[in-house]
Amino acid sequence: LIIFGSIALTISAKVKIPFYPVPMTMQTFVVLLLGLSFGYKIGLSAVGLYLLEGIAGLPVFSNSPERGIGIVYFTGPTMGYLIGFILAAYFAGSQKKLKNENTYLHIFLRLLFSVSFIYILGLFWLGLLIGWDKPIFKLGAQPFLLAELFKLVLLTILYPFIVKLNTKLFR
Repeated sequence: LIIFGSIALTISAKVKIPFYPVPMTMQTFVVLLLGLSFGYKIGLSAVGLYLLEGIAGLPVFSNSPERGIGIVYFTGPTMGYLIGFILAAYFAGSQKKLKNENTYLHIFLRLLFSVSFIYILGLFWLGLLIGWDKPIFKLGAQPFLLAELFKLVLLTILYPFIVKLNTKLFR
């Protein structure tokens, strides 16, 4: 499952709509899906493996190998977002076993809380890297918010099906 998760993250990194300075990808969807589906341990492990593969030089990141590979790419504009994946996977999966999580609002808020760490760390790193005098929010978050909302709503709707599938596969 961990290897599968890393592969899914790599594929989702390559499905992108180009924006500057950070591309819009399906990675946040997959990070949250891994946490929701398999819990925080497997979610963290899959994200960790993915990040280690990228740091080691495998072209798994969104704009690699075109814009570099390894630690050079990792420490570029997307580093904060990539580190945020770790916290997002953790929080998306940390409450996986709660039985009282049966409302769409609760699921949506949990996902929103989880994904917020990607943007908080991403914007913080972007500000450090390109300067706080630049329109950081406008460059690193605003263009992606509508797509992010769509991903969160989709995951919220899919959550009951994810739980059913997990119950069947992992009895």
